[in-house]
Amino acid sequence: MPCAMSEDRRIVAVGVRAIARIVAFPALLAGLFVPAFAEPDAQALVNAADQARNPATPFSVTLDLTQYHGGKQIDSNQLVVYSKKAASGGSYSSLVQFVLPARDAGKLILKNANDLWVYDPNNKASIRISPQERLLGQASNGDVVTANFSADYRATLEAQEDISDGEKKMRHCYRLMLKAAVADVTYDHMQIWIDSTSSELVKGAFFAESGGLLKTVYYRKFANNLGVRMPTEAVIIDGVDPGAVTVMDFSNYQNKNIPDTWFQRSFLQNFQLR
Repeated sequence: MPCAMSEDRRIVAVGVRAIARIVAFPALLAGLFVPAFAEPDAQALVNAADQARNPATPFSVTLDLTQYHGGKQIDSNQLVVYSKKAASGGSYSSLVQFVLPARDAGKLILKNANDLWVYDPNNKASIRISPQERLLGQASNGDVVTANFSADYRATLEAQEDISDGEKKMRHCYRLMLKAAVADVTYDHMQIWIDSTSSELVKGAFFAESGGLLKTVYYRKFANNLGVRMPTEAVIIDGVDPGAVTVMDFSNYQNKNIPDTWFQRSFLQNFQLR
């Protein structure tokens, strides 16, 4: 009789373990198929930010640059920028017309792909220039032409964080590292902060190839222009001397019918002041 009782208990124990395995198996499968919350694609974030600051149709914009040091105005100029998105690749071609000061009126900067040329009507000559070369204060040649970061850089998502924007408001942002993917771009690499809700570009830190900080830029005063909510002011702070500041104001956005010939170097001498 004791042996029979022992055998009965063994059979019961085996049955309990089998039932436990049957019950646990669906739970295990459920655990395997719980959806994970993947981080957003870094390149897609940059592309969304590009679309949130650049009109898709050909356009012109007036750009006023004002240079300050220690809070005092040092210099200023005014440009009109004509830009058109390339048929493929996502980059923009730009023609920059100098308006003020009078001594520079009529000069032009041409951006075709990542090639930049400056044209001087006084000697009717165009010469190749570097996008890194300073135009006024902390603003370089590459800063005044329309750029699509997603076309020229490869992005990595570094973090999500709350930062104070250029108007002292807290924003929850994605912080991304962008490294140059093509030659002849303005910056070797940069960090940018993109608002996690609106895809607005809030802040940028731009670096030399050596790793030194060249400048920090705050994008401010967002407004609707040509169907896009975009910054109408950029505050550029020198990476070494924080008292050296250049403010870029964007105004008078207009849709333009811009022929492709405007972006040919041979056309520069035929361009008329508009």
